[in-house]
Amino acid sequence: MRKTYDVLIVGGGIVGLCVANQLQVKGITSNIAVLDKEFALGLHSSGRNSGVLHSGLYYKPGSLKAKVSVEGARRLREWVEERGLPINACGKVIVPQKIELDSQLDLLLNRAKSNSVEVELWDEQQLKELIPQARTSSGRAIWVPSTSVVKPITIIRRLQEELELKGIKILKERNCLNFDSDKRKLYFSEGDYLSYGHLINCAGLQADRVAHCFDVGRNYSLIPFKGLYWDLKRECDLKPVANLYPVPDLNMPFLGIHFTPSADSRPVVSIGPTATPALGRENYRGFQKFEPVLTAANLTLLARQYLLNRGGFRRYVNEQSLMVMQPFLLRAAQELIPNVRIDHIELSKKVGIRSQLFNHNTQSLEDDFLCLPGPSSTHVLNAISPAFTASFALADLIIEKIDLRLNDL
Repeated sequence: MRKTYDVLIVGGGIVGLCVANQLQVKGITSNIAVLDKEFALGLHSSGRNSGVLHSGLYYKPGSLKAKVSVEGARRLREWVEERGLPINACGKVIVPQKIELDSQLDLLLNRAKSNSVEVELWDEQQLKELIPQARTSSGRAIWVPSTSVVKPITIIRRLQEELELKGIKILKERNCLNFDSDKRKLYFSEGDYLSYGHLINCAGLQADRVAHCFDVGRNYSLIPFKGLYWDLKRECDLKPVANLYPVPDLNMPFLGIHFTPSADSRPVVSIGPTATPALGRENYRGFQKFEPVLTAANLTLLARQYLLNRGGFRRYVNEQSLMVMQPFLLRAAQELIPNVRIDHIELSKKVGIRSQLFNHNTQSLEDDFLCLPGPSSTHVLNAISPAFTASFALADLIIEKIDLRLNDL
C-alpha cells in the first residue's frame, strides 16, 4: 500500500468524518483518506456518547464551544431529519437539585441569551405538566426546547457510507504511530506507507499521542474518565419524556447525573453518566485494556489537583468519585426524581470514556476545544462534548484555521 493523498485524517470518529465531508463539500479536495485503528468506525467516544444534541446553553460566551454548538446542533439535526434517521426532539429541563443552586439558573439564562439559545424559565407547575415525577428544590426550572437525542452509531455509519460513495477512502485496522513529518509519510509494517499533503489529527482518545509524534502539544496529555450508565427498567413507570438535568458545576466539564430518553421508537431512559478516572483510555469494563503506567501517572496528577483544589476540584472528587457505586448514583438521581428506587434501575450496556485534556503548564483541565498547528499537520485536541453536537460546524472551524495551507495542495 503506497498511496498519496492530499489530506490524511487520523481518526474515524464524528469529527474526522465531518472534516472529510466538509473538505469535499467546499471543493477543496476529494483525494482524502480517513484512517482508523479499529475494524469498524464509532467504537470509541463518538459511538458511545449519550446521543444528546446540546443546545449551547452551558458554554462561556465567546468560547469555541459557544460559537459552534448552536449552529452545529441545528445542522446535525437537519442532516438527521433529511435522512429519516432516528431522532427524539424531546427537549431538556434543568432543575436546581439544591436550593443554594437556584441562582445558577440566572447565570444559565444569561449564557443562553449571549449564545442565542432559546430557553424559557418555568415554574413548578409547568415542570410537573411535562414530567410529573420531577422535583425542583426552588420551584424554578429552565426549559430548553431545542435539545434532541439521536443514535450516534447510526449517524457514524450513514456518514461513512456517504463519504465512501463520494470516493473518500476509509482505511480501517490501520494502527500506527510511525510518522515521518519531514517526508510527510506514515509508515506501516513491511515497507508499506501513505504519503500526504496535509495530515489532520482527529484521533480522539489518542490525539495527544499522535500530536507528540509531531512534537506538538508536549505540555498536554489526556486523562480518561469513565462514564457508566444505568437504565430505567422497561416495567418502571417513572419515565421522563424529556431530558432531565441538574444544575451543573460550571467550573467542571461534567454535567452531573441526568435522565436521558433514547431515540428508539420505544425510548429507553438512561441515568448517568458517572465521571470517574478510568484505568486506561479504552478501559470500558473491569481491567480491559488496563494501562498501569498511565493510571499511576494520572492518579498522582489528580491527587495533586485535589490538594490544590483549583476550580473546586475537591468538591468534584467528593461528589463524583463514588457515583460508580449504585447507591450513590441512585441518591443523585433521587435529587431529580425522588420516587426512583434501586429496583427500578439496571446497569446499562453503554459505557463511554471521556478524555479531558490536562495542561501541565497551567496545571488545570482545558475547558474548550483546542486545535494546534504542526509540520504539514493540524492536531485537534480536547474534542470533547459538545464535539458530536457541533461536528459539522466544528469541522468548518478546523478547516478555516488551516485554509491557507490546504490551498497549497
